[in-house]
Amino acid sequence: MEKPRIIKKVFKSTQVTEGAGVKLKRAFGFSQTPLFDPFLLLDDFRSDNPTDYLKGFPWHPHRGIETITYLLDGSVQHHDSLGNKGVIHPGEVQWMTAGSGIIHEEMPFGNSKGSVAGFQLWGNLPASQKMIPPHYRNITREMIPEIHLQSGVSIRVICGKAEGVTGPVEGITTDPEYLDVTIPAGRTWNHPIQEGHTAFSYIIAGKGYFSHNTEPFSFDTEGVSYFDMETGPLMDNETLVLYRSEGDHVHVSTENSPVRFLLFSGRPLREPIAWHGPIVMNTRKELQTAFEEYNNGTFLKEHQADT
Repeated sequence: MEKPRIIKKVFKSTQVTEGAGVKLKRAFGFSQTPLFDPFLLLDDFRSDNPTDYLKGFPWHPHRGIETITYLLDGSVQHHDSLGNKGVIHPGEVQWMTAGSGIIHEEMPFGNSKGSVAGFQLWGNLPASQKMIPPHYRNITREMIPEIHLQSGVSIRVICGKAEGVTGPVEGITTDPEYLDVTIPAGRTWNHPIQEGHTAFSYIIAGKGYFSHNTEPFSFDTEGVSYFDMETGPLMDNETLVLYRSEGDHVHVSTENSPVRFLLFSGRPLREPIAWHGPIVMNTRKELQTAFEEYNNGTFLKEHQADT
């Protein structure tokens, strides 16, 4: 590891309302998507207030994407047009490949104290896989390896590889990496990233320095450029750090407090995007066809069951 990634842009998550009235924080999505190829959006649905999430996400379609739900607390019940039913528990991941089309519902429920905490990432599918049969990867807590380094750094490997340990989700075209990393106070961690892959970190607790920048970068919500030759600015909760594509590793350090963050990377598709609501295709014509099929009852393919 010779060349650390430097920060391209920093985003602060913003509140949006989705589903039947769920209040959540969006780290990125829609107009920012070209910067994050092959990823489409990242939602943070942590809340201690049941009125924020109990209305949930009633029946809705998806086509052309993958949705990756990672739960830290509470639960999410799901039901779909394939006839699947289940519950996502704390520490678990549901990796859903919508492919040619699926209709499902997701209903969050809080723990005994009324809290729910999780994240949903959307990954784009290449044109060659937009219409593959839909399927799931249900990843239990026990399936996700957790690494504990002598430095005190801990890493949950959902997808990709860290410290020579490979996560349970493999065989994804964009070669994604998804890590849940905690660094104690006063420590440093370096992690290799494939040259040219999109990479970003989303801070979910504490504070940390996410680059030794040698050039200014912009802060999305304020339009301000930062520059610090020594440590760079201190990043805290609900902040997303997008790295430039050059460099072979990310460098993260802490001072007086620990930090916990999600680290993502993946190979860009560099394909056109036609996106409306829960469906993402490559052309407007494909998008129009998807909604016409949804409206006329021919959306579901591959012998799926009717809802």
